Amino acid sequence: MHDLAPTAARLRTTVIRMSHEKHCPHLGSALSCLDILTALYGSVLRIDPNQPDDPDRDRFILSKGHAAPALYATLNHFGFFGDDVLARFNEDGAELAEQPSPGCVPGMEAATGSLGHGLPIGLGLALAAKIQKRDYKVFVCLSDGECNEGSVWEAAMAAPSMAGAWGRGLDNLCAIVDYNKLQATGRSDEILNLPDLANKWRAFGWDTVEFSGHDLDQLVAAFTDFRDRPRSGKPMAVIAHTVKGKGVSFMEDDNNWHYRIPKAEEVEAARVELGIDA
Repeated sequence: MHDLAPTAARLRTTVIRMSHEKHCPHLGSALSCLDILTALYGSVLRIDPNQPDDPDRDRFILSKGHAAPALYATLNHFGFFGDDVLARFNEDGAELAEQPSPGCVPGMEAATGSLGHGLPIGLGLALAAKIQKRDYKVFVCLSDGECNEGSVWEAAMAAPSMAGAWGRGLDNLCAIVDYNKLQATGRSDEILNLPDLANKWRAFGWDTVEFSGHDLDQLVAAFTDFRDRPRSGKPMAVIAHTVKGKGVSFMEDDNNWHYRIPKAEEVEAARVELGIDA
């Protein structure tokens, strides 16, 4: 297995610099899901940056669209578009808006940011694969705060029960919850009744696993197992326990970084802590 940790550290450095240079918030949310993105794009997704519209490609949707800088940095790192495009992030009229639009760059599957829509879109893509007899897989990354939205649970209820000629349910759909325990206004578990999240997904009929969302080896193993092995007719849910602001000690589990923009000296301190050369 490739060592993906240096890639994750470099991507964190890139995202922190983007936040500083382009005055973009939601840094903590971007850092919490970067290991998930690194595992998917670095070792799991069957998608060719040179053929990003291949109808048989795997699909990834970042439903928590406010963390778009993490996805932009990842797509850039893995060759979907050049540094010149990334450098125009969050500029008027440029390709990369603060929250993504569909097709703005190769590899961007859907507009997200209005929370609760990514999983229903992913459900539609997974259903299309079954109807068209294609074997691609669909991965959707949600935030834990996003699980406040009723549309998430409508999709969660529908996916295991979409019976038809293709079988019992959408076993080509994987939902990943970036469970960083915080949302814009406070602790997720204190705002709504979120605890025992894994059993909630199990009760809705999903094969569900639960582990650290920063364990790259375990992420790769779980996603690869989902992608490659015959399944039981059930979609899969990964409850990924994460830390908001992961990777930088003075940002970790500090909800101020939902909106704060790092200063130049904080960008430098983060780079040093992450072990990335200037």
